[in-house]
Amino acid sequence: MKKIQMVDLQSQYQQIKETVDTSIQEVLNSSAYINGPLVKEFQKDLEDYLDVKHVIPCANGTDALQIAMMGLGLKQGDEVITADFTFAATVEVIALLKLTPVLVDVEADTFNIDIEALKKAITPKTKAIVPVHLFGQVANMDAVLEIAAAHNLFVIEDNAQAIGADYTFKDGSQKKAGTIGNVGTTSFFPSKNLGCYGDGGAIFTNDDDLAHTIRGIVNHGMYERYYHDVVGVNSRLDSVQAAVLKAKLPKLDSYCDARRNAACFYNKAFANNPNIIIPTVKSNKTENCNSICDVCDCHVYHQYTLQITNGKRDELHKHLLAEDIPNAIYYPVALHSQKAYQDERYNEEDFPVTNSLIKTVISLPMHTELDEEQLTFITETIINFLN
Repeated sequence: MKKIQMVDLQSQYQQIKETVDTSIQEVLNSSAYINGPLVKEFQKDLEDYLDVKHVIPCANGTDALQIAMMGLGLKQGDEVITADFTFAATVEVIALLKLTPVLVDVEADTFNIDIEALKKAITPKTKAIVPVHLFGQVANMDAVLEIAAAHNLFVIEDNAQAIGADYTFKDGSQKKAGTIGNVGTTSFFPSKNLGCYGDGGAIFTNDDDLAHTIRGIVNHGMYERYYHDVVGVNSRLDSVQAAVLKAKLPKLDSYCDARRNAACFYNKAFANNPNIIIPTVKSNKTENCNSICDVCDCHVYHQYTLQITNGKRDELHKHLLAEDIPNAIYYPVALHSQKAYQDERYNEEDFPVTNSLIKTVISLPMHTELDEEQLTFITETIINFLN
């Protein structure tokens, strides 16, 4: 059996080696390393894929979030609501910009922002909501948009883990994750579903004025060289990374399908185990999205995350490592408990789900190159340990 990887980027590369190598060589031949032709070509390709008017590439996903908030003109002290159970980058940029982060609990089944908790957190100072499409599943955007409209709030989608996912609205219409709110952001970190070979990110919007502002911000506030119209940053996607992404983008849907197939194998194996809760998929396309082996396009399985209910999560984590099965705990500490983000406003009773998840979740290998032999070994090892 081939060695199991948490993310097997080497095997994925071998499948697209010729295309990637040719694209990178094109950059080397042109020596147009910053804002070269391939950056613009990838930008256009991604706009077409997402069916969004504007894609603004940038240096990484964290920058994308920061620049989106800068572009919306949020001011010091404005409150921004986001989920407590996610990676720190989401709250990091809120604090960095001297905005006020407001953390709320998540749903126990989808891990996405809890709508009732979101409603309760709104105050006269609230200016924006940042739903995180965690682990590859789109948050309840019908409800988020309804709340935002009622309170005149911006919606900034953190789409770092769900690029390629579709969201079906209650009326049956669809949009790609990241194109639903006022602005969306993503990361092209190598392990992402669409990842480059370094750092990279992008911002999406259908708002022409906002796109114009953001294009200035990413380039030192310049629209014309050496004329600085807005306060900006230095955050550009380099041409080598654009070359990789341009080569991989046509494969994104097949990558998502491969992840769903692996998730289907996991789901079937774990479905009847009393010590395991498998990921829940929720969608307005209920006829397709509530089976053990779902085929729903609302989830792209950036991570496949179980909940271990018998108190043996940490023991399982160590056992899998001993068996050369990589795994990870996303996330071991709630954001409201992190030293950098502790605040007297937070009460532990407001975070029952997050406080439970940090003790029970474990993420298994999930990538496009998993084969049946590997999946069988992983699932049998887990089941045998828990029985």
